[in-house]
Amino acid sequence: MEIEHYFDFLSDDDIRLKGTRIGIETILYAYIHQHHTAEEISQLYPQVSLEQIYATILYYLQHQTQIDQYLTAWLNYCLAAEREQAENPPAIVAHLKQIKADRHLATYG
Repeated sequence: MEIEHYFDFLSDDDIRLKGTRIGIETILYAYIHQHHTAEEISQLYPQVSLEQIYATILYYLQHQTQIDQYLTAWLNYCLAAEREQAENPPAIVAHLKQIKADRHLATYG
């Protein structure tokens, strides 16, 4: 079986493990940046088989330059989304922060 059969290539920036909603970035982030072993990753994501995890790692090793770009784009997207949410929180979050600030002010003057 070819390694690509383990994945659903939904678009250039969306590669998922076949039969799951988990993107390869999830597995590879745990492997590369959090230094988890394949076995540890399988405990974090029990819906993914150990075979799928090893296939993801192998696919990364075989296409490292391309997947490094994929991961960089994903991380940049996540950072931009985080900044956007921090700058423009949903109304409920802003309301809860205001309640917390009011309580703090009432307690500590």
